[in-house]
Amino acid sequence: MGKVLEGHTMQLMTKWGITTPRFVVADSMEQFDALVREIPWLETTRLVVKAHEAIGGRGLLGLVKMCTDLGRTRKAVQEILSFSEEKIAINQVIIQENIIHSNQREFYASIVTRRDGVDLMLSRWGGVNIESRWDSVQKLFIPIDSVPNKEILEGFAVSAGFDLDYLQPISEFLAKLLTMFDEEDATFLEVNPFTVTKEWGDAVALDAVLELDEAARFRHPDWDFQFVSNLGRPMSHAEKNIQEIDEQVKGSVKFVELDGDTALLPAGGGASVFLADAVVRAGGTLANYAEYSGDPPDWAVEALTERVCSLKGIKRVIIGGAIANFTDVKKTFTGIIQGLRNVKKRGEMPDNVEIWVRRGGPNEEEALKEIRKIVEEGFKIRVFDRKTPLTDIVDMAFSQEGK
Repeated sequence: MGKVLEGHTMQLMTKWGITTPRFVVADSMEQFDALVREIPWLETTRLVVKAHEAIGGRGLLGLVKMCTDLGRTRKAVQEILSFSEEKIAINQVIIQENIIHSNQREFYASIVTRRDGVDLMLSRWGGVNIESRWDSVQKLFIPIDSVPNKEILEGFAVSAGFDLDYLQPISEFLAKLLTMFDEEDATFLEVNPFTVTKEWGDAVALDAVLELDEAARFRHPDWDFQFVSNLGRPMSHAEKNIQEIDEQVKGSVKFVELDGDTALLPAGGGASVFLADAVVRAGGTLANYAEYSGDPPDWAVEALTERVCSLKGIKRVIIGGAIANFTDVKKTFTGIIQGLRNVKKRGEMPDNVEIWVRRGGPNEEEALKEIRKIVEEGFKIRVFDRKTPLTDIVDMAFSQEGK
């Protein structure tokens, strides 16, 4: 599943008739100044400036700023873009119209997919303190292929404690959210907060978090955005690079940076889980999550190998997988071997890093023969075939380290 940044979420909401504040996105002061020259309302409207990144707790980090005039807005954009903290880099800001409303008129809504339908949730309380009022959140289960009518949605709003004046705008708002959720192949949608004002006459989504089914992109030609990290931080350059490759190729390549001493290059999601558990059990820490599967091209595996093996501070690399059914082991190992050579040539992998390999599948003998040869190029590498249990290479990596 892929998380979508706030600006792209707002665009999709507008597509389905859901009211949102006007907004623009800028990645530099030069771009912001150009937008001000082109868009009159930026000079005359109270604004909110936020980091346009997948970061939890933006307000607590000082990455959400209310602005009453253009001067304060410009200062806020500059401060957020120059924000510096370990592992957080702000690449964009979203500058949004500030819809004036009372804190007592901040509401919460969300939709979460289930195997047999979705849960629609609603509260007359919203905003940053919703967790402390979670007992106020009401839940309505909607089975697959069922569409709740106006009466059901209004009754649901009554059960959540809303006054009669709010029933029509809120039921209409919920109906639009459900339509968007279904039509856009969403798996999670949270609108926190939304409000209802006399000026607008209907519900306005002030902030939203959206996750979509990445595999459904082929059905949505207007998804012209990249998905973002679910780790509460912006995606790194390496993560974005692998994500872009993943979207281009048959099969799959995945990569997430962590902070450990053991790098993993597993073949398949199952192997990634087994190897990760084995590393933790052995007392190691994970430097990354990764996997390649579905017989991806060798150049994609090469790029993934480079990202994995150039991680800072790693002591060992575990390259493992079960016995493949159709993934050509020789082809993917051609990519792995070239990736290893590339990082060594660039000096990105220390000489003392140990590499442990276990793999089986089509053309495994040729593949393992080729990767064994690179020991002659200065790699500290140990190679095992299908006869060795997958997680044994992790135990050996820790027990024989330095021998």
